[in-house]
Amino acid sequence: MVEFGGWEMPVQYSSIVQEHEATRNAVGITDVSHMGRLTFEGLGACEFLDSILSRNIAVIKPGQIRYSLLTNDNGGIVDDLLVGLLAREGDEPYYFVVVNASNREKDLAVFREHLASASDVTMKDLTMDWAMIAVQGPKSVELLQPFLSADLSTIKYYNGVETTFRSGNRWGLITRTGYTGEDGFELCVDSYFAEQIAQELRKAGELWGTVPVGLGARDTLRLEAALPLYGHEMNDDTNPFEAGLSYALHLDGPNFPGRDILKRIKDEPLRKVRIGLEMSEKRPAREGSEIFADNERIGRVTSGTFAPTLQKPIAMGYVPPEFSPVGQSLAIDIRGKRSPATVVPLPFYKRS
Repeated sequence: MVEFGGWEMPVQYSSIVQEHEATRNAVGITDVSHMGRLTFEGLGACEFLDSILSRNIAVIKPGQIRYSLLTNDNGGIVDDLLVGLLAREGDEPYYFVVVNASNREKDLAVFREHLASASDVTMKDLTMDWAMIAVQGPKSVELLQPFLSADLSTIKYYNGVETTFRSGNRWGLITRTGYTGEDGFELCVDSYFAEQIAQELRKAGELWGTVPVGLGARDTLRLEAALPLYGHEMNDDTNPFEAGLSYALHLDGPNFPGRDILKRIKDEPLRKVRIGLEMSEKRPAREGSEIFADNERIGRVTSGTFAPTLQKPIAMGYVPPEFSPVGQSLAIDIRGKRSPATVVPLPFYKRS
């Protein structure tokens, strides 16, 4: 157990490799209750979120989820998040926002500051009221379907619905989202019932070797899928173009923080770009390792690991654009020794 974003979190339950492989081959269950969960309701909710988030909120239809960014006045990334519009039976739709655990208080401060000048919008922080469980892997539909009233086959990727659990008729929210590179779902449930539901899912998944998954395997899974992590591939000084996240920008809509600067620099040369690297040797590079071209230090590794699925060390990092073409030969300093590395396409892994 380690401290992570103000929460006590498990690094591993059994072994990182076992948990990683279970998720890739069948299904893994992760407690992601540390992620912040907010709702925004009222006739002004869409306009409010459109004025603060980088995505075009107005075009989101009920049931849809979108990846978005919270940016600062300089165009740097304050956080990345998910925002969805969900319909409550017999009531008005509401916006559901999931933020990173380590940024929850910072994000809340930003939202509250902007709420002071907004009208007809109510924000609720439900992080402690709802638990969140990620069920990820190719067997996730088979595992979950017997427990839920919703027909999972009708839920498209990056969509979600309110549902009930058949045992006890308990409320739940399910989205077809995740952070592993696999098909899967994320469940929001009343915190009071979360442990029981997780144990029921784990027991039902014994048929496929379902295991609980900790932070270690969650990190190797997301890194193989080249999913950026705040504090590693993103921070307040990195802009979305450098991070490869320009698809999350809506620059011709409402004036969210940093929009005008991002609009201006959109076509300017980049200072740095995010790249993928494969190592020639067995030793993995870690965050902070320096990247070299010949004898010139050109960048740093932001995330690195030995990839269980690929059976080789991989890393992501930032370098100037001229060193980013696929096939470029570079070197990474690992404890004082230069280890050969090659720039490769991202993601490293993608389910066929």
